[in-house]
Amino acid sequence: MKKMLMFTCFAATVLLAASANVSQAQGQPAPDHPVVTVHGQTYTPRSILARNMGTEEDQTKPFPPHAIVGNVYYVGTRTLSSFLVVTPRGNILIDSTYERNVPVIQKSVEQLGFKFSDIKILLGNHAHGDHQEGDALVKQMTGAQVMAMAEDVPALRAIQPGGKEHPIDRILHDRDGVTLGGTTLVAHLTPGHTRGCTTWTMKAQERGRTYNVMFGCSLRPPAVLTPAIVDEFHRSFKLVHALPCDVQLGDHGAQYNMQEKFARIQNGGSNPFIEPATCKVEQEIEEAMFDAILDQQEKARR
Repeated sequence: MKKMLMFTCFAATVLLAASANVSQAQGQPAPDHPVVTVHGQTYTPRSILARNMGTEEDQTKPFPPHAIVGNVYYVGTRTLSSFLVVTPRGNILIDSTYERNVPVIQKSVEQLGFKFSDIKILLGNHAHGDHQEGDALVKQMTGAQVMAMAEDVPALRAIQPGGKEHPIDRILHDRDGVTLGGTTLVAHLTPGHTRGCTTWTMKAQERGRTYNVMFGCSLRPPAVLTPAIVDEFHRSFKLVHALPCDVQLGDHGAQYNMQEKFARIQNGGSNPFIEPATCKVEQEIEEAMFDAILDQQEKARR
């Protein structure tokens, strides 16, 4: 079952040949196109996927847990994000990742000085196994209330590691708020990658200032764009572009240059995660790829 769930986020790779509409000899790799360049960096569908996922070891090996801004902390692996939002009334976890990573997340939470049992709410970005497969185990260990966007509920119900039913205690809708201990996270429906892909926003205070934090949901387009998916992405790109943002995070650390920013923490100085100028770079990359795939697809139909 775990192998099947891991396959979910790799499905785009399998579909690359369909979008290219190019025949290939048996045993030859599918073409890796289109190619886009954003801010001087070149990307292909495969390079984005590889950037996000890394190796199998990257997906399970813990990354040093660390403070991001205010009451927001990182507790995930090298490439699969998991965030802890700490409040006086208990804590909120965003993304359980794979079930096998739950003990990794637990250890990271405890290394930061918090109790895993204090997690009261579990949220997710989108219904793929590498982000929400561990929900049932986290609930079993903590009793946390699991909340999910309505459009992702059917896909979440299908994620059943070891036969465990996927828990959902509250169904959310676009712009619903989730509040605990004076902190409110707002759920923004940004579909395309999944039907219920959810971008979360909140405000965090640090050194007397308030910052807009955006936990971005993946905007990576599939290789084949249907009219419905095109409409969803158009909506999502417009919405994300309009969201206020000082701190951009994502369901994969590479989406916000986590490792490079973490290295900068060691040098002291200003908080490298507070960087409004780069908040929309990931959207620009994925929108450029989306436009290129759509253009390629339309040309192939002529």
